[in-house]
Amino acid sequence: MPVAVITGAGGGLGRAIALDLAGRGYLVHATDLDDAAAARTAAEIGAGATSATLDVRDEAACRAAAAFAARSGTLEVWVNNAGILFSGMPWTQDADVRRTMLDVNTVGTMNGTLAALEPMIAAGRGHVINVVSLAGLVAAPGEVSYAASKHAAIAFTLGTLFDLRRSGIKGIELSAVCPDGIWTPMLEGRLDDPDVAASFGGRLLKPEQVAREVGRLTERPRPLVAIPRWRGALVRSAGARLRRLPSPHPAATAPTDARRAAQTAAL
Repeated sequence: MPVAVITGAGGGLGRAIALDLAGRGYLVHATDLDDAAAARTAAEIGAGATSATLDVRDEAACRAAAAFAARSGTLEVWVNNAGILFSGMPWTQDADVRRTMLDVNTVGTMNGTLAALEPMIAAGRGHVINVVSLAGLVAAPGEVSYAASKHAAIAFTLGTLFDLRRSGIKGIELSAVCPDGIWTPMLEGRLDDPDVAASFGGRLLKPEQVAREVGRLTERPRPLVAIPRWRGALVRSAGARLRRLPSPHPAATAPTDARRAAQTAAL
């Protein structure tokens, strides 16, 4: 039976992805740093879903999760969804904050990808889906260190896919998913934080919307997906214009009421 492993599946987007993939016939293994939250997701799915504690910063633990999934069936999909955001000017963030984002968002993505590839290469098929962010396509003001960790995650995803093809491995897919701001616990408490204004620059997405796109990728793989697609083109063009702006990018100074309006539109 096809198995899907989702990291950060205890709530928000990870939970929504787990539910969507279960609906598509996958035997879901929900993992999260919060064991109880992961167990709740598995219980909600029912039908043989399992859960486990997983710290994606632990390479050995990621490999153990992949091995467990492979014993349960065929590891067809691994979704690296776990992530963390600290906002603020980069010169105000201490080394521990920067290191934590890099360890979770970048190294965690690497650990999960490589753990999944081991049984997938042996089986000759599989799909690793890395949830990144639109911040991985542009240096979002107020979220620069976070964006840097996400840029690295995209580079690792696409570069690994290219190396698989260079090695003659064609049955395994890698995808980087770059959604706009999502109304999840990561953003819910940040309406009054001016440093995350860029995340409220468009219409906030619902976790279920992004989860559906992730699910569709399992049926029609693509290397890079921006959600919504038009925002991907917009943020790339905005990044190209930043060097010509005489004042801060408008997204960096968006008023709180505008961010609240974006949140309201998502509900």
